[in-house]
Amino acid sequence: MDFNMKKLASDAGVFFSRAVQFTEEKLGQAEKTELDAHFESLLANADCTKNWTEKILHQTEVLLQPNPSVRVEEFLYEKLDRKVPSRVTNGELLAQYMVEAANDFGPGTPYGKTLLKVGETQKRLGGAERDFMHSASINFLNPLRNFLEGDWRTITKERRILENRRLDLDACKARLKKAKAAEAKASLWSDEVEKAEHELRVAQTEFDRQAELTRLLLEGISSTHVNHLRCLHEFVESQATYYAQGYQYMLDLQKQLGRFPGTFVGNAESTSPPPATTSPTTVAATIPVVPTVGRAPNPATAVEGALNLNDVKPPASGTRKARVLYDYEAADSSELALLADEMITVYSLPGMDPDWLIGERGNQKGKVPVTYLELLS
Repeated sequence: MDFNMKKLASDAGVFFSRAVQFTEEKLGQAEKTELDAHFESLLANADCTKNWTEKILHQTEVLLQPNPSVRVEEFLYEKLDRKVPSRVTNGELLAQYMVEAANDFGPGTPYGKTLLKVGETQKRLGGAERDFMHSASINFLNPLRNFLEGDWRTITKERRILENRRLDLDACKARLKKAKAAEAKASLWSDEVEKAEHELRVAQTEFDRQAELTRLLLEGISSTHVNHLRCLHEFVESQATYYAQGYQYMLDLQKQLGRFPGTFVGNAESTSPPPATTSPTTVAATIPVVPTVGRAPNPATAVEGALNLNDVKPPASGTRKARVLYDYEAADSSELALLADEMITVYSLPGMDPDWLIGERGNQKGKVPVTYLELLS
């Protein structure tokens, strides 16, 4: 008990000495040991890394889970070391509602059939989103959290110890200065000077040792940047995969529904022709080449499909040349398969879906989607 009381008194004395030194420094009444420029640069770099890592981590969490209540709940589960309950994504929930609505409206009706198709695509999109969130959490968020909760806490602890060592060192310098001033007036203070010099040497040694340890930790921030750079690449890869899957799913859905975005209009009466400044290279670069997968026949083009294409004659005027932007696999015998960069002749027939044209290549003829073409002269 006596030992504990002595230790408590000693700790209280050290705390008081540091508090006095800190206060006097703030008031400009005491000198402060300054760290070298390189050390200060390491400290600034560490603080910058910590601040931006926190912001990037938080905003990525918001991106992956916009609902703040769910984020708080997941945070509590993590802190309690409990498994986060599995949740359906918004896309999966929308898919569920669409399927239930289709069953109520009648899965055989046009609206019901379309709801089922769109619902299935939303379900696939929701699954892709779930995979992306899982991958981003493991490969990107966890390393950022590990840095803030592991390495940064260690750095903060050692910096705090270094600051205390500096306060002890400066307090020893102040005591030695006072002892020498008193020695000049009375020789009785020689023992105090020796004691103060010994305390200063010990404080200087402890400060130098702690400064070196802290310096090594701060220099490790560069390796943290390398690790976070690798994680960032993995995050981008998983995000690119997610968006590519989403694009493919929606492209498949558009083909099933027989609808294509009207980027180009296929007749001479078009009110929005392709911009004159758009070059073929630029247009092709903006539309990714997506492999075509199996799909159902186009119900929206059934009227045109019923035509005998062998009897179809091109109009006297209104034919145009078109360059194929990317490969297209014909869904049935009424369509014309396309190869990227080839040139074909296209024209429209009365009553045709504006998203489709009749294309000719030599003796071959068939319907082609306008979004796969760049209309020329």
